[in-house]
Amino acid sequence: MKNVTVTMEDAVADWARMEAARRNTSVSRLVGEMLAEKMRHDDAYERAMREALEFKSFGVSEGPYLTREEMYRRGPE
Repeated sequence: MKNVTVTMEDAVADWARMEAARRNTSVSRLVGEMLAEKMRHDDAYERAMREALEFKSFGVSEGPYLTREEMYRRGPE
C-alpha cells in the first residue's frame, strides 16, 4: 500500500470525517475505498463500451438494404 497526501477544501474534509465515522472507518480507508470503486466502475464501463463497439449485428444481410418506401409499404403488391 502507498501513502498519499490529499489536499481538499475544509467542507469536504469535514464531510469525509463524518462519513468515515458513520462507516466506522478512517478517512484514509474511506478515500481508498471510494477510489477503488471508481476504478472498478470505470473499468467495467470501458469493457462494456468496447464490447458494444465490437458488436456487429444480430444476423447476416443477404442482399441490399430495403429502401424507405419498401420498408413502409403496406399490404400485398
